[in-house]
Amino acid sequence: MFDVYGLGNALVDMEYRVDEGFLTRHQIAKGHMTLVDEQRIDALMEDLHEYTPERMSGGSAANTIIAAQYFGTSNYYSCKVAGDETGNFFLSDLQAAGVGSNGDSTAGEGKSGHCLVLVTPDAERSMNTFLGISSNLSVSEIDESALAQARYFYVEGYLSSSSNSRDAAIACRELAERSGVKTVVSLSDPSMVEFFREDMEKILGNGVQHLFCNEEEALAWAKTDRLDIALKELKDVAESLNVTLGSRGSLAVGPHAQHEAPGYPVTAVDTNGAGDIYAGASLFGWCNGMSAEQAAAFGNFAAASLVQSFGARFRQAGDYQQVLEQFRNA
Repeated sequence: MFDVYGLGNALVDMEYRVDEGFLTRHQIAKGHMTLVDEQRIDALMEDLHEYTPERMSGGSAANTIIAAQYFGTSNYYSCKVAGDETGNFFLSDLQAAGVGSNGDSTAGEGKSGHCLVLVTPDAERSMNTFLGISSNLSVSEIDESALAQARYFYVEGYLSSSSNSRDAAIACRELAERSGVKTVVSLSDPSMVEFFREDMEKILGNGVQHLFCNEEEALAWAKTDRLDIALKELKDVAESLNVTLGSRGSLAVGPHAQHEAPGYPVTAVDTNGAGDIYAGASLFGWCNGMSAEQAAAFGNFAAASLVQSFGARFRQAGDYQQVLEQFRNA
């Protein structure tokens, strides 16, 4: 029995601290995720050869699943990697966290995906993602037995950018529905809402149990500048919502009540991964008897703790338990 079965990209994050001029020179959309091809990623890395990156396995859903695991849940992650050093690095991180995975049995030819995370002095992160073989994630990577035994199925909206991955997400959601497993979807990024909305709607089907998004994604979904209107539209596709509001905290919106969980005042140096750990903390909270409001508060606390240092995840496994203890003692 697993608490959370995750489906998502397998990427190794390479995080660089750059100035605004680097983004301008390369016409990089600040604060957003941009999918790039192999030629583009190679050109960017060539211009970054004098920088020293921080490297860590990532991908939005993977960050969430690993965070939830380190907080104390038991999870499984389906993904696709190549049989290269990058793929081996990713799988070793999952194994170290104790997350079950299909990765060893599905490694294929090609290049594993990686993401350049460019962090400017204002703590904004701009991502350029080369999916590599991860874009071929398909129904073949689904472990039906593991999914059917989970409490939650968690999927990232980034999978809407690939037809193979989208179909895998749909198949998992349909299996979850037949098995009584609750489906949780993250919109992931405003660019997914803008450019892959039709595919995102297919992943959502006739509606899911839960949806994670940030304020910008919510407004983009409803094509409005009013959050109340956006919430109303999002409730048509999910029974409950968690909407992050940056330093202001987040909203936990249920069928009959809406709670605002205030943020924690901190000095952010890197916002990369904040939404991912928020979702991981919330999932942990739901699996361990927290109310929707308490889980959102823990998500806020975990995200505020993470953004005070560089990286989309904490460096040490013990850091997650320390954050949990600090929250419980606050």
